[in-house]
Amino acid sequence: MWAVTASPGTERTVPPVAATDLPRLQRRTSAVLIAAQMLGGLGVPISIALAPVLATEVSGTEAMSGFASTASVIGTALLSLPLAALMTARGRRPGLVLAYAIGAAGAALVVLAAAIGNFPLLLVGMAAFGAASSANLQARFAAADLAAPDRRARAISVVVWASTIGAVLGPNLSAPASHSFAGTSIPETAGPFVWAGAVFVLTGTLIGVLLRPDPLLTARALAAPGEQTRAGRSLRAGFTAVRESPRARLALLTVAVSHTTMVSIMVMTPVDLGHHGADLKLVGLVISGHIAGMFAFSPLMGWLADRIGRLSVIGLAAGLLSVAALLAGTAGPSHAQSALGLFLLGLGWSAGMVSGSALLTDSVPQAARAAVQGLSDLTMNAAAGLGGAAAGLVMARAGYGWLNAIGAALLLPMAALALLTARRHPAPAKADAGA
Repeated sequence: MWAVTASPGTERTVPPVAATDLPRLQRRTSAVLIAAQMLGGLGVPISIALAPVLATEVSGTEAMSGFASTASVIGTALLSLPLAALMTARGRRPGLVLAYAIGAAGAALVVLAAAIGNFPLLLVGMAAFGAASSANLQARFAAADLAAPDRRARAISVVVWASTIGAVLGPNLSAPASHSFAGTSIPETAGPFVWAGAVFVLTGTLIGVLLRPDPLLTARALAAPGEQTRAGRSLRAGFTAVRESPRARLALLTVAVSHTTMVSIMVMTPVDLGHHGADLKLVGLVISGHIAGMFAFSPLMGWLADRIGRLSVIGLAAGLLSVAALLAGTAGPSHAQSALGLFLLGLGWSAGMVSGSALLTDSVPQAARAAVQGLSDLTMNAAAGLGGAAAGLVMARAGYGWLNAIGAALLLPMAALALLTARRHPAPAKADAGA
């Protein structure tokens, strides 16, 4: 039996796995993660749509409506590193289970805050609620733990694709979830958070029971003895791994820039559509097309990243996001052009997220991967939080067209670094057939 040291005084073990058993184990791991992503992915959208309304009700002013969603984004970012540290020490399963447990506790605090009218408690609850988003993000990396290098991007992309279910169904379930608590002591706008908390508990239980053996611990057991040192698994080692790898730095920049560009443009698109006469139904259709671009085509992006290389798909992401910004920023009253721009914006995000996540996993030592992946999610969410906040200011002072121009300008360093990296730091074919 292979022993994997997890932390001082604690030994984690995984059963021996033959090379012939790895494909079966990878399929089982992917199936569990896909099921968890479909289920857990419902929890955030089902409630986040009503978070601004709930914040307005509890605070008594619309000026505070955006703080609930902001608190959730901040919570997602701040919890990324602690959860990564836990996964680094104990494996994927404990980290994902704890993340969903914190998310469920956050949902309970939100419901309590709504019932007693306490706005600071609402923000604390929303920050904890963000842990569930961290779990949803980390699941894509768990899918890559046991994947062969030339199939790693596809493993990530399938889990990203599973988010489509929650992203599409979640907002449509908000109204029924609210009405289910009509006539009770729980405010109707807090009802979705009750359902979300229950979903998170169920998802955490699913992972705790079925995600066995732990994919990260199994991957470590299969790694060369020199890669299993405890020092190599620390958060400090993760920072060092990124600093020393040009390809890891590119991957981190790709994920952060793709996400920030997408969020900054997407959050202001409904406002621009409203300025040009679009009703709520049309806005919903445009955003639905955007979500389809984000998730539904991720398996295609994973296949491309494995077939033609991570850097090529990063270039594709930069191209798609640039065209999206051009179309959206110049659409004016053309709602069809806006819809196409937002669809391509989602497609570009998918290309950047899948290829960047795969390249990041490829580019650092196995022992440091969990720490580096947590750093990636922290950077991505922090950058997107700042971008989303700045987007409103740019929109108010310069307009939607300039917002898109700035979003496109953010892509220039990413594209330039991708070209530079391809020329100066080509991937070793033996170490990474997929990159």
